[in-house]
Amino acid sequence: MRTAITSARRVVVKAGSSSLTTPDGAIDAARIDALVDALTGWRSPDGGKGREVVFVSSGAIAAGMGPLALPARPRDLAIQQAAASVGQGLLIARYASSFARYGLGVGQVLLTADDMMRRSHHRNARRTLEQLLAFGVVPIVNENDTVATDEIRFGDNDRLAALVAHLVRADALILLSDVDALYTGDPRLPGSRRIEHVRGPADLGGVRLGGSGRVGTGGMVTKVEAARIAGVPVVLTDAASVGAALAGEEAGTYFHPPATRPSARRQWLAHATTGQGRLRLDPGAVEAVVRRGKSLLPAGITGVEGDFSAGDPVDMCDEQGGLIARGLVNYDAGEIPDLMGRSTRWLARELGPEYEREIVHRDDLVVLASAETPSRSAAG
Repeated sequence: MRTAITSARRVVVKAGSSSLTTPDGAIDAARIDALVDALTGWRSPDGGKGREVVFVSSGAIAAGMGPLALPARPRDLAIQQAAASVGQGLLIARYASSFARYGLGVGQVLLTADDMMRRSHHRNARRTLEQLLAFGVVPIVNENDTVATDEIRFGDNDRLAALVAHLVRADALILLSDVDALYTGDPRLPGSRRIEHVRGPADLGGVRLGGSGRVGTGGMVTKVEAARIAGVPVVLTDAASVGAALAGEEAGTYFHPPATRPSARRQWLAHATTGQGRLRLDPGAVEAVVRRGKSLLPAGITGVEGDFSAGDPVDMCDEQGGLIARGLVNYDAGEIPDLMGRSTRWLARELGPEYEREIVHRDDLVVLASAETPSRSAAG
């Protein structure tokens, strides 16, 4: 038995479009009912108080394809948004009906990548989800495809599910696909074998990951990436095996969690934000930020790119342009050129005490690469 799963009190379960719709794109009521049966059975075993489930559901665009007579998933963004607008209402209504069989309500939570990127939106989303769970309601989370653009979208709900697991501090993540596990190659071909456990990158050596399906955007690549960033035990299996997966049985592929769970704040910075600009660091600042865990000070900055405001996430790069960290900046882009190369003591003396602060504080910073060039420190 997978004890990390059996002992979980709060799980995030994600189902892809192919697990929820018929081959022609229509909502499959029987599949949804079977999935709800399994989730409700785990949530309230033997009629007890039970556990908590946050359900991340794809399928809005797929569900809208049938009513709009679309033969295949549209590539045009405007048509995708229209299909999502039609399909999202149908999808949530079907979930509401299915969970109502057990006397449970559902709450729709639609997110964009921008919601996860901006700290205030991030906090609000967490509070909403926590309150829904406190009321005993099942949150149904999906990307807000009706307004998301190519520039501000998660790209797939596997990544969204991993980020939601961080958001609600879940104990486990279950990713449901149309394939029962991760295989070394195409499972339809002879010689491909099921991978039962993934403890690290070495277990994926030589594995060929397939692409997306007809009605979805994800694939095994996105699911493996989601398992990597989730920070909790992850099971990858098909919708028919969700009950076995939640029961801790040897269903699907089990991704072991890291020895130490990363902080939610740093995972948010690393995986839910996009740099709104770039700061170029000298070798001393790179070494101090990456190896010594220091804040970024003005003295270590040699260049600034982009148009950003104080509080925005920015990428920090070495002199060759390689990304080494991301953090929340304390100054507008237009202020930084006059501060570069100066010590905070000098700035406080010449410009006032409000300038005796970091460009990026170490508590608002996540390292994304390793430093290779030790030098004098330009961070504190």
